[in-house]
Amino acid sequence: MSNKEVLLEVKNLNVVFGKGKSKFQAIDNVSFQIYKGETFGLVGESGSGKTTIGRSIMRINEITDGEILFHGKPINGKIAKDWDREITQKIQMIFQDPMASLNERAKVDYIISEGLINIKKYKDKNSRSQKVRNTLLEVGLLPEFASRFPHEFSGGQRQRIGIARALVMEPEFIIADEPISALDVSIRAQVLNLLSNLQKQNDLTYLFIAHDLSIVRFITDRTAVIYKGKIVELAETDKLFSKPIHPYTRALLSAVPEPNPVKEQEKVIEIYDPTQHNYEADPPSFIEIEEGHFVLANEEEMIRYRIMLKIGV
Repeated sequence: MSNKEVLLEVKNLNVVFGKGKSKFQAIDNVSFQIYKGETFGLVGESGSGKTTIGRSIMRINEITDGEILFHGKPINGKIAKDWDREITQKIQMIFQDPMASLNERAKVDYIISEGLINIKKYKDKNSRSQKVRNTLLEVGLLPEFASRFPHEFSGGQRQRIGIARALVMEPEFIIADEPISALDVSIRAQVLNLLSNLQKQNDLTYLFIAHDLSIVRFITDRTAVIYKGKIVELAETDKLFSKPIHPYTRALLSAVPEPNPVKEQEKVIEIYDPTQHNYEADPPSFIEIEEGHFVLANEEEMIRYRIMLKIGV
């Protein structure tokens, strides 16, 4: 995997909210790379910092320290106007709540083409309308829906409008922030399949943020597990599910429901206790325990984790 082209790199990212006594470290020294053409999963419980990372890449949240690189060039802090315009087009986001993220007072035509208007990425009004119609078709909606308002659509259709809004910009990289968690279970597979098909057709790269591990397993190539603003484990998704190392990852995976009722009754749910780590005397670092498999551990834990890998615990 390492010889693949790195599209986006997050280096030693720190995000702190508030000051003084109300200061809160949302992201703590996070680093990872996303390869061109892959779907990179970011998983963790609510409040772990997943969305904050996504919003920092989008430049919605200001970062406190560290660097975010796109095609090897920084996109945080003060950047050139042309580069700013290019990133605005090339990096898009699909938001979690399709109702809250769409302007209720605007018609679908305007909602989808607002980004095009902002960076003037169209020749004239007719070409803009044609782009909107084509994009609606691409996400499985009728072109005539352009003249309607968001409240006239179901949750699944609204999320398709949100996907169309990102897609019309012809991006390279899309941050999908829990794009199906607000949808009915029956609609989720349809939206996931749509995202997968669009990725192949448009040569897209995804950062897929989720808390549902079964969905992450289905759609991602590599996955990072985040706990309280720190990435504790990162590996190819299949490896992460078959050989979880960090106790937090193991606890998350043990809670995934089993479709087989017999296995569901037999399974043992592991409880993660953060006090089990003795980091005061021996602080942890993010170490590659085997090729492409990284884990947050100190020296004592690293010895134990390597033994676990060898005996396949």
